[in-house]
Amino acid sequence: MKTTVRDATINFMREVGMTTIFGNPGSTELPMFRNFPEEFRYVLGLQESVVVGMADGYAQATRNAAMVNLHSAAGVGHALGNLFTAYKNQTPMVVTAGQQARSILPFEPFLFAERASEFPRPYVKWSIEPARAEDVPAAIARAYHIAMQAPQGPTFVSVPVDDWDKECDPLELTTISRQVRGDASLLAALAEALATARNPAIVVGAGLSRDDCWDEAIALAERHKAAVWVAPMAARAGFPENHPLFQGFLTAGREPIVAALEGHDLILVLGAPTFIYHVEGFGPHVPEGARLFQIVDNPDMASWIPTGTAIVSSLKPALAELLAGPKPIARPAPAPRRMADALPGLPFTDAYLMQRMAALRPKGSIIVEEAPSTRGPMHDHLPILERDTFYTCASGGLGHGLPASVGVALGRPGEKVICLLGDGSSMYAIQGLWTAAQLRLPISFIIINNGGYEALINFGRVFGLQQTVGTDLSGLDFVSIAQGQGVPGVRITRAEDLDAALSHSFAAHGPTLVEVVVD
Repeated sequence: MKTTVRDATINFMREVGMTTIFGNPGSTELPMFRNFPEEFRYVLGLQESVVVGMADGYAQATRNAAMVNLHSAAGVGHALGNLFTAYKNQTPMVVTAGQQARSILPFEPFLFAERASEFPRPYVKWSIEPARAEDVPAAIARAYHIAMQAPQGPTFVSVPVDDWDKECDPLELTTISRQVRGDASLLAALAEALATARNPAIVVGAGLSRDDCWDEAIALAERHKAAVWVAPMAARAGFPENHPLFQGFLTAGREPIVAALEGHDLILVLGAPTFIYHVEGFGPHVPEGARLFQIVDNPDMASWIPTGTAIVSSLKPALAELLAGPKPIARPAPAPRRMADALPGLPFTDAYLMQRMAALRPKGSIIVEEAPSTRGPMHDHLPILERDTFYTCASGGLGHGLPASVGVALGRPGEKVICLLGDGSSMYAIQGLWTAAQLRLPISFIIINNGGYEALINFGRVFGLQQTVGTDLSGLDFVSIAQGQGVPGVRITRAEDLDAALSHSFAAHGPTLVEVVVD
């Protein structure tokens, strides 16, 4: 029995749980939504980069691929920044974009996409414009399976506008294994090396959170009394930052990483690159005499390990094998990390704000962060203590955090989300406030206003710049911007007013904004 391309696609989306669609519709996408099912949800974003950012947060929060609908070439172009971030985040996502009708493509019609499947490359795992309308449902099904297969990531399907109403055969559902199991002999050798190491260290990355290995990471560290560090630029938290074995955060530079890991004879990197660098460095990548091991589900990432052994595997089965390995030798636990001192309210700094957020945040609340110049103070004063309660951007691009918090709130209904933003970062996707207001999502938007691109000013000093051009952001009024989109807000300029504003925001059932002007 025949069906339509639209109905076959909708049925597949229903079966795999992609019933929320993030989009900003255009003319070439409208037929996809004819007779839109009542149980489906369309989440409107006011700009395509915002749409992809929301889908990214939603997919990470639900651990299922999100469906995104963009408008032809222009919409894909707007979305590319956050598509790049989704690729770096290894976020599963199926992106569809409209194309003009096949019959007029030879005439380069208005709003058509030339070589549509090439445009989003290389930041999608797979991309296609199907040769026939009848092939569209199978292409979207394949895009879903590829997006969900390790290493996860976004995929892309361009769909001509007249394809949706064409007849096709129903789509048969298939089941595909997603877990990657590492080489048993290499895992056994690693287990033996861990058991006999004198002073092992574990470096945790976002892959632990993607594979839901919070408990396994704690068990492995405790079994071996291993010092635990967070990988440079890690986009998720894989280990409780108040644990006695936790040692801190590695800097994205070769020499500081070697210095931090000095004295360890075995370094095990879990779910992260080895290593992300942000500045040029020289010399060894690990301390002299240290053996380096890495477990990741991404063979491309494994291929550029600078020394040692990389094991390509999903984290869940790999950690199970390591936990069943030989009994470790007796060794002392590392000294606990020295905690940061409590700060007074003067000067009124971003570090003090982090300290008060840590004290007042609701238990189990989720931090979505994009405040690059505050990352250090956040590490010192706002520890992440619970599983799946921290999300940030793996790419270094801006405009992800604000919409991602909307997606996380949709994917984790009923939970408080705290979106921590810099003033510069927030302006890349400020339209996301409107969606949060329309959906009445319980998000506390905390914007740190230091009047400029402070992270860029700080980085300018690496190059010896005494003055960095284009970094002044004076004159922005975030409360007015928020209120214009339906989000109530308050501006705080004094430490003594901070606690009341944060407490009110954290208790609110809908979105609120607190603009904090810091010294």
